[in-house]
Amino acid sequence: MESAQELKKKGADAPVWRAMFLFLIPLLLSNALQSIGQFVSSIVVGRWLGVDALAAISSFFPLFFLLISFMIGIGSGSSILIGQAHGARNEERLKAIVGTTLTFTFFLGVAVSLIGGIFTWDIMKLMGTPENILAVSVHYARILFWSLPVLFLYIAYTTFIRGIGDSKTPFYSLLVSTVLNLALLPFLVFGWLGLPRLDVYGAAYASVISTILTFIITLVYLSKTKHTLQFDASVRKHLRMDWKLLKLLLRLGIPSSINMILVSLAEIVLIAMVNRYGSDATAAYGAVNQVVSYVSMPAVSLGMAVSIFAAQSIGAKQLDRLQQVVRAGVMLNYVIGGILITLIYVLAKPILSLFLTSPPTLAIAHSLLMITLWSYLLFGHSMIFGATMRASGTVLWPTVISVMTIWLVEVPVAYYLSHYSSLDLKGIWIGYPAAFIAGLLLQYGYYRLAWKKKKITSLVQ
Repeated sequence: MESAQELKKKGADAPVWRAMFLFLIPLLLSNALQSIGQFVSSIVVGRWLGVDALAAISSFFPLFFLLISFMIGIGSGSSILIGQAHGARNEERLKAIVGTTLTFTFFLGVAVSLIGGIFTWDIMKLMGTPENILAVSVHYARILFWSLPVLFLYIAYTTFIRGIGDSKTPFYSLLVSTVLNLALLPFLVFGWLGLPRLDVYGAAYASVISTILTFIITLVYLSKTKHTLQFDASVRKHLRMDWKLLKLLLRLGIPSSINMILVSLAEIVLIAMVNRYGSDATAAYGAVNQVVSYVSMPAVSLGMAVSIFAAQSIGAKQLDRLQQVVRAGVMLNYVIGGILITLIYVLAKPILSLFLTSPPTLAIAHSLLMITLWSYLLFGHSMIFGATMRASGTVLWPTVISVMTIWLVEVPVAYYLSHYSSLDLKGIWIGYPAAFIAGLLLQYGYYRLAWKKKKITSLVQ
């Protein structure tokens, strides 16, 4: 798929929404592929290994997301700088950003994997993981923790590639990763061809092995195709800590990281509330999360696309395109997200039955999905405003707003309605649309009343 710059060359009069849509197609497919491995793993585990095994994985997910959140934030910061450097045609600066980010990312991955591996049992017990799945959850988690240094580097590299407007190469990488994961899954879970039967742990090992192999294959592919971001001497010479650049990177990335961490902590608080209702509720939570991960894909993908297009426009000093980028993002959010959400509303029970065979658990999951599904359109709309502001380097207030809506709206609403009303478990899920409504109103208010009045300049010199 062509980059935003290449598409622009083909015609200055081409609508921004069309260029964004063409960029978005492989990005959406990439995010879909990223979830397919988890999707199939959940089906295999839920249907063939049982509700307790699925609950064990579901209980671990918020903790894993918490521990990779800092990396996601750093990736967000580096994508802003890379997008602006690419828009400004500053190759040397681009390579310096890549080198510094990779160095920092590797050491971060080592630190997080050690902390996660050592304290897994204590944290998951603190989360209120049901006793009947605690040991399995901890073992599953530790397998994935030891792979974090490579996983972090892989995430960072795909972020760099998208930052220059190439959404095609990350799609190829995730296609390889998904195929490898699906191919390994039955062999490791069920012990085919004489391999040891690893049950639920086989899903973790399949994920780890596929990630490592895919990262290696991606680096080879970049080298063979002479890609702008191939891991060559021009990148290797920058594999050091450029402290001035790292300071800028952290200034942009840390607010996003804090946001991701606080989102993750909120999910841990919410799953602790869910766990009070037993392992059936925890398994229903896991199944709903799988479906919602697909529903939120257009919003997340559009946020990434808008951020990249906006950052490149700022780097190229084409500020008149920013409003076009925002309008295109909002329009695509409601068209793509609306179609997907409508389909899932119609097919909700058949989709959930892929994960769950227990009728009571299926009923819980279906009722929860009906409550939250529509509100992801508002989540996507809010993401467009936040992504545009972050592309200019304005990260503090979008982050503050996001944190406020989670901790001052979502968590209190979920707690109050689940503890002090007749809604019980359903009350937890009402917290999600409540937070999305508040988030959209606040993000739009700041975007309209404060950010649009600022002077926007490139961060890349």
